[in-house]
Parts: sequence; C-alpha cells; structure tokens
Amino acid sequence: MPEARGVSDRTPADRTASRTVAVWDLPLRLWHWLLAACVLAAWFTPTVYDRLHRIVGYAVLGLLAFRLVWGFWGSRYSRFRMMRIRLRAAPGYLWNLRRGITGRYIGLNPAGTLMLVALLASLIVSAITGAMSVTVTFFGVWWVEDTHHYSSDAVIVLVVLHVLGVVTMALLQRENLIRAMITGRKRIRGHS
Repeated sequence: MPEARGVSDRTPADRTASRTVAVWDLPLRLWHWLLAACVLAAWFTPTVYDRLHRIVGYAVLGLLAFRLVWGFWGSRYSRFRMMRIRLRAAPGYLWNLRRGITGRYIGLNPAGTLMLVALLASLIVSAITGAMSVTVTFFGVWWVEDTHHYSSDAVIVLVVLHVLGVVTMALLQRENLIRAMITGRKRIRGHS
C-alpha cells in the first residue's frame, strides 16, 4: 500500500533527529561538564578543604591535557582548526551582537571561540601555578600564589560571562544550547 502524502512512518524521535545535526561528541561533552564540576569544586574548597582542592586541581590539569589533545584529534567540531578564523571574526561578531545580529554557527561562534581560548589560557595558568604552589621550590613564593589567585578569579569571571553568553545566545537564537551540550546535537537552520 503506498504511503499517504505527508504521512511518515518514522517515529517522532526519528523526525527530531533528522532536524538536528551531531555537533559535540561524547568525549567533549563529558570534558565540558567534568571541567565545570572541577572548577566549581576548586573555587569553593581552597584553605577549607585543601586536599580536595589539590585533587580537583590535578583533575583540571588532566582535563586540560585531554582537551589540547582532543583539539587536534577529536571530531570535527572539537578541533581547533577553525580557531584562528573565528578569533579574527570575534570583534566584528561582538560588534554586531549588540544589535542582535548573531549569525548561525553549528559549532562555536566567534564569541564562543574567544571564550574558549580565554578560559583555556586562564585555566592553564591557574592549574599550573596551583600545582607549583605545593612544591618545595615554589611553596610560599609570592608571585606564584598571586598568579594562582588572580588567574583563578579570572576563571570565575569568565565562567560567569560564559553562562551569560550561552543564555543570551539561547534567547536570541531560540535554541536550547544547554540541551545541545548534553545531547551533542543542534537544530538545523530553519527547524524549530
């Protein structure tokens, strides 16, 4: 019997999957949420729970090492190959954003790429100086402690800006970006 016009035998889940595209792979999504948990744990544990603070600090170092490797060998949207182009586009993108012009990007937009670089850089500085500060050579050295303190504060400021940016883009583009970072899938242009 021929299929009726406009009627599909696919399930709603199949139709939803066909209107989305896989963007962020499972390793990248796990990295993102583990890093978020570690950063929050590290922020709330210094001087009170020093041992836990050190453990999550070392976990952050491991996660950063993974991300640097995954940036070269991961799936398409995990790689750093478009980073230079998107960073050059970031000033114009941010300028247009103030007028509500967002453009559509499947992976990170230029502002997201700028945030990724800023977060990775400040996390690297914070994690390395944190690890240095518990060694015999650098324990109590003022510039190591100050650098760790200020870079850790910068991480938290950037995290807040990141969350505000995600919420802003979700509202402007009417897309649930948090769900996209959980499922790994984003809506294809033109589909609601």
